[in-house]
Amino acid sequence: MITLQQAGALALACALLIAVPGPSVMFVIGRALSVGRSAALSSVAGNMIGCYLVGLAVALGLGPLLERSELLFQVIKWAGIIYLVWLGIRTFRSAGPAVEGPPGARSGDHGGTPVQTSKVTSWAAARTGVIVGLTNPKALIIFTALVPQFINPDAGGTAQQILLLGLVPILIGLVTDTAWALAAGRARSWLGSSPRKMTIIGRTGGLAIIGVGASTAIAGDPR
Repeated sequence: MITLQQAGALALACALLIAVPGPSVMFVIGRALSVGRSAALSSVAGNMIGCYLVGLAVALGLGPLLERSELLFQVIKWAGIIYLVWLGIRTFRSAGPAVEGPPGARSGDHGGTPVQTSKVTSWAAARTGVIVGLTNPKALIIFTALVPQFINPDAGGTAQQILLLGLVPILIGLVTDTAWALAAGRARSWLGSSPRKMTIIGRTGGLAIIGVGASTAIAGDPR
């Protein structure tokens, strides 16, 4: 259905676009700093699912509507902004003083650090990631403006081509966002040697998520 040349050309274009840190990267970093590596990795998985759902919507014929309707684009964009700011505020407020766990307890992903009172399940983290992915302006751009350029109209099966080609940016995003999550999780573990530091790190993560929402609001229409 698609050729290696198509996929390779799209991969190069996506790599250049994804290389510039956007809402997904900053969101993942914020989650890793505030709630730890495991939750951040779950957020990455959910985020990629959300982004691919955008591709599914485009494959089902909603692409032209998403691309041409300024109102719909703004509604999706601002829904994501409001959610990110709310999530950031919630994360900031929940990053209270840590409590010591039982002897030998592990905090998040590494031992030797205090156990935080704030817990986020993998399912909750993944669900949050899905919402962020669905409302990510960069995902809308990739699936409505970039992926369609690499479709071969003579091959037929446009929807199938979109779904297959859509896996390219998803896989690239999965690799890069996972790397960011692991790096930020490592930094959190390395820096979090005391309850006070863990509180500061958690609140920094919350501020980072708020910053993602604010920067998205300030930025103009990227289409």
